[in-house]
Amino acid sequence: MDEVVIVDYNPQWKILFEQESARLSNALDKDLITRIEHFGSTAVPGLAAKPIIDILVGVSSLALAKNVAIFQLQALGYAYWFDNPDPQRMFFVKGLPPNSPRTHHIHLVESDSILWERLAFRDYLCDRADEAARYVRLKHDLARRFSSGREAYTAGKEDYIKSILQKIQQEDRRED
Repeated sequence: MDEVVIVDYNPQWKILFEQESARLSNALDKDLITRIEHFGSTAVPGLAAKPIIDILVGVSSLALAKNVAIFQLQALGYAYWFDNPDPQRMFFVKGLPPNSPRTHHIHLVESDSILWERLAFRDYLCDRADEAARYVRLKHDLARRFSSGREAYTAGKEDYIKSILQKIQQEDRRED
């Protein structure tokens, strides 16, 4: 069973990201990677989260990534989700229940992916403790309601995330 469990913020998450980022930089083809970012709740200091490091990896080409990155990431202990319904993203998981807990998610995307907007969401929560607290309450509520339904838990956060991204866009327009 792959339970949804929210834990208090752990300052080690930043270090775990930095270590994994270095491993990825060393393992993946240098001509493939454009950038590596820590995103998701573990990237927001003080925010309670599922203890899984989300890593956003920009690649020059998903087609090239499908030819070379799968093998390279499998060598680091990642499993590739071959049946991912999103053709704009490659998704990898390190640690698979019930044998071991999930520890890392890698999202490989090109530079025009909508997932890059999640960096703005991360930064917004870093700058606004009140919004971060509101998001934590939502996450705890969803984790209670969908403790064994990872997809439902994730879907339950989407409207909130979209509303924050809209706020960011409105603020950006006002500044222009």
